[in-house]
Amino acid sequence: MLGDLANWVQDVINQFGYFGVALLVIIENVFPPIPSEIVLPFAGFVAQQGAGAANAAADAAQSDTTVVGMMIAATVGSVVGALILYFVSAAIGPERLRAFVERFGKWFGVKSTDLVRAEAWFDRRSTAAVLVGRCVPLIRSIVSIPAGFRRMKLTSFVVLTAIGSAVWNIALIGAGAVLGDQWERVGEYVGIFQWLVIGAILVLLVRFVVSRVKNRQRQNSATS
Repeated sequence: MLGDLANWVQDVINQFGYFGVALLVIIENVFPPIPSEIVLPFAGFVAQQGAGAANAAADAAQSDTTVVGMMIAATVGSVVGALILYFVSAAIGPERLRAFVERFGKWFGVKSTDLVRAEAWFDRRSTAAVLVGRCVPLIRSIVSIPAGFRRMKLTSFVVLTAIGSAVWNIALIGAGAVLGDQWERVGEYVGIFQWLVIGAILVLLVRFVVSRVKNRQRQNSATS
């Protein structure tokens, strides 16, 4: 399945160049199973091939693209995709989210007070959360959701998203251009980084669960 997806991604980029990259990045932001570690490095490879197209028979999309152009197209796609999630989350709004937590939160061990603390945390650190989050696998797309729920100032959200996304896009597209035929190796390094992020999330989740259990034990002891 992943092989078929990679082939489809490559076909889209080869046929549509900048537009294809921007479209794929938009979809990747809204539908994360499309991995950026395939889209972006291959875009860099295609652009680098296009740079030498004068002495080779290259596709029109390849010969017309540059590495910088691919980076710009990917960043535009990142901002558009992030805005889609932002506006969807803003439309749902904190009231509906709070109602959902109050009704179903007990099944996940989450209370309304937890939501309030999470909202307060995001309000204090929204700038760093969006800017840094756009450079972190798994979190890159998700960070647009709390920003929308909290209705973060749109101008700040767009600017921070563009900067953070540009860093990620430049790194992966640049790596694909440098590695050339070995562009797929970029995915290996991103995969390692992703597992580290998963490990960190699991540690935080365990700490959260343990703290909740301890708090309940204290409450039970106090009432007994």
